[in-house]
Amino acid sequence: MKNRRFLMIIGLLLAIGMVLGACGSSDDEGSNGDNEGSDNGDEASGNEDFSAAMVTDVGGVDDKSFNQSAWEGLKAFGQENGMEEGEGIAYAQSESDADYTTNISRLVRDEYDLVYGIGYLLQPDIAKAAEQYPDTNFSIVDSVVEADNASSILFKEHQGSFLVGVAAAMKTNSNKVGFVGGVDGDLINKFESGFIAGVKSINPDIEVEVQYAGAFDAADDGKVIASQMYSSGIDVIYHASGGTGNGVFAQAKDLKKSNPDEDVWVIGVDRDQHEEGQIDDMNVTLTSMVKRVDIAIQDMTTKAMNGEFPGGEIVEYGLEDDAISVARTNEDAMTQDIIDAVEEWKQKIIDGEVEVPSTRDETKAFVDSL
Repeated sequence: MKNRRFLMIIGLLLAIGMVLGACGSSDDEGSNGDNEGSDNGDEASGNEDFSAAMVTDVGGVDDKSFNQSAWEGLKAFGQENGMEEGEGIAYAQSESDADYTTNISRLVRDEYDLVYGIGYLLQPDIAKAAEQYPDTNFSIVDSVVEADNASSILFKEHQGSFLVGVAAAMKTNSNKVGFVGGVDGDLINKFESGFIAGVKSINPDIEVEVQYAGAFDAADDGKVIASQMYSSGIDVIYHASGGTGNGVFAQAKDLKKSNPDEDVWVIGVDRDQHEEGQIDDMNVTLTSMVKRVDIAIQDMTTKAMNGEFPGGEIVEYGLEDDAISVARTNEDAMTQDIIDAVEEWKQKIIDGEVEVPSTRDETKAFVDSL
């Protein structure tokens, strides 16, 4: 009888164990369901593991222009996603073009998911890296790389350059304006072409002098060129020369400091360069052709993190995307009549009424048609 009761107790305990096991199994299934959610969470947390870095051109990350704008975009992405320099985002500075390949390779070895080449000068090195490292995504700014793991970011710089040309033509008192380029090539020719077309659209009789420094990191040369231009009677200079443009600003500020009544203006490029023109209570920055490299970098990096990287595609940004604009920071210089004219021509460009030239041949034909 006792044995029988003992066996019943054992049986009951076994039954309870089985029920508890079933509940545990059910919970595990629920957990697995949650784990699927957790997998999604892991995917999201995989986003936290995502990393991106950029290689500058020789202008450096603090060039107050193109590279700096790109880095600001990457930092803005980092801030949005809880990352900071060295923890999810980074840059490698190039002192010369010999550093491009070394810097790209180092960032790949450091396992960054997306590596940018900032500027068309890095195109050959990014193209080679894209072929050599198929598991890494690359992006080139201002050029095209044809590879499934590379995206190409382009801008309609000629459109914005046309608009600052309009501003320069309306601001000049001498009817002489200047353009200072970095390296003479297809890209910077877009800036030159649009600027000349914009100036001539307002007044075909205005003279436009064009000079190239041959480098994007030659501030001393930029200062010499600006000195020659201002001495010849030019009163507005538009630069598209990266760090070389720092010399243009330096010369304008020197002249303004020695003679506050002298009309000398600089038009900045890539980012709003109002600060670069500040001297005491005066400012020599008329406006800037703002090329929102920061917006493009932030947008492209977000796409890559979300699994929407446009590999093999060209992504172009222009006036219609608000990725090209004209700065109005200097309210004393950018008077309402200039702003109204810029807005009028901007709308004509967006509506297709004006086709802005992007090469010297197109510019000649455009000017001849005025």
